[in-house]
Amino acid sequence: QALPEGRSIAEFADACYGKGVRHFVALVSVAYMGCFLAAELTAIGAITALLSDVPPAVVIIGVALTTLVYTVMGGLRASLATDRWQAWLLLALLLAVASVTLWRLPSMPNDAQLPSLPIGSSLSVALTLVIAVTAANLFHQGYWQRVWAAQDDASLGRGAWLGGGLTVLVVMVIGGVGIMAAMSGVSLGEPPMPFFALLSDAPVWITLPSLVLAVTLVTSSVDTLQNGIASLWANGHRPEALNKARWLTVAIMLPVIVIALQGLSVLRLFLIADLLCAAIVVPVLLGLWQRMTPMAAISGGLAGLVGAVLPGWIGQGSVSAGVMAATFPGSVPTLGPFVGALLLSTTVSVALALVSRQRVEVR
Repeated sequence: QALPEGRSIAEFADACYGKGVRHFVALVSVAYMGCFLAAELTAIGAITALLSDVPPAVVIIGVALTTLVYTVMGGLRASLATDRWQAWLLLALLLAVASVTLWRLPSMPNDAQLPSLPIGSSLSVALTLVIAVTAANLFHQGYWQRVWAAQDDASLGRGAWLGGGLTVLVVMVIGGVGIMAAMSGVSLGEPPMPFFALLSDAPVWITLPSLVLAVTLVTSSVDTLQNGIASLWANGHRPEALNKARWLTVAIMLPVIVIALQGLSVLRLFLIADLLCAAIVVPVLLGLWQRMTPMAAISGGLAGLVGAVLPGWIGQGSVSAGVMAATFPGSVPTLGPFVGALLLSTTVSVALALVSRQRVEVR
């Protein structure tokens, strides 16, 4: 309601705190979406290696360049237009590929068991992922673009419920098949791609639609992220601002492609990106509180980054160990860095706001 013509959470930060906090939020958002892009392109490279003899680098660079061309030329309208046919293609291919995958499940070993963890560890991982995904999605500018581009509140509500419901179904199908793949003992690939690993030795009539499914999934995410990055720098409709945003997006894609070509863990990249967002999400949202100040917000965000390192630092006795723990070695979701980031960022932000006499309002 305060920003009916908004485009991003960075604009919300600008309205609450001013340009300084806006640039800080934009920087973290770009870092998050850059990690997200690298993870998506890494995934399509790994899936390509599993399902075909095509060099992964060819597909990674091809997807990155293709999406760049039509997003730079068409912007959000092009992304929304491609999302429509990508969504229907994705659902059709997912149903077909999932059915074939279930049919091709290998025989389970006699000693096969469901993966199990102690209840405490299971709840810790679940809570970690809930915090990570919730905090990170608030800085996904592609989502904010779609929120503000909705025709009306009713359309936004329908889209949110439909998208959320379909997401749950897709995750259940792919996750369930992935668990069965892990139980069956097949090679899951490097980095692991359990759902597609079951199709690694399948005939071409199966692997080709599966590869198209994977490319569709990744392309849909990549063009949304590229548009989101551009929206952070496009101030209004001035041609020079739009051109600057386009060239900055192209420049950011260069290191993203280099990282994707390294074949790192997809989950680790996502966790690092999510932790960056968890470190500043509370100070940004506290902009709705009139006692907050720009200094309190920036200090809280920096404190959140320190808080992410603090559990490993205290537990292992060195700053370097704390930094390493905050990058999730072994790609294991651990709760400590996220809790540390949230607690310290909140504490510092609120404390500085309370001792300050300055008050701010959303302008």
